[in-house]
Amino acid sequence: MSRILGIDPGLHITGWGIVDYNGFLLKHIDNGTIVSSSEEEIGSRLSHIFKKLSDIIEKYNPEEASIEDVFVNKNPFSSLKLGMARGTAICCVGVLGLKIHEYTPNKIKKSVVGTGHATKEQVLIMVQKLLSCGRVKLDAADALAVAVCHAHHKTLYTVKG
Repeated sequence: MSRILGIDPGLHITGWGIVDYNGFLLKHIDNGTIVSSSEEEIGSRLSHIFKKLSDIIEKYNPEEASIEDVFVNKNPFSSLKLGMARGTAICCVGVLGLKIHEYTPNKIKKSVVGTGHATKEQVLIMVQKLLSCGRVKLDAADALAVAVCHAHHKTLYTVKG
């Protein structure tokens, strides 16, 4: 049995999800969101993300982490903010000694839904079905999808050798 932390980074909302997997079996452990206020200064917001992710890692003790790879927004300022939140999450995971795996949004969607151009709602529905986890917030569902994607790819690589 192995435990994966999935992360969907964002400066305002960072989703997280914990999944156990054993071969081809997936088990939902927990999920949630880390929310920061746009009224706080950037350093406080990034520090809040780092601290909360540290607490989650300490509580659930995952062996690995996976994160959504950065994509280009139409707004460069939004891309920069996303990059800062993503960098904070990667730094936190690295400081705590976990290896991190990165997946593109299309690869995550294809792994979970079967098509790389699925909507957020389709990802949400499939995550809830695959993990039998009941109602989940969109950002937490995206994080669980990242964890499921990694479990699928890790299983494929393990089977192939």
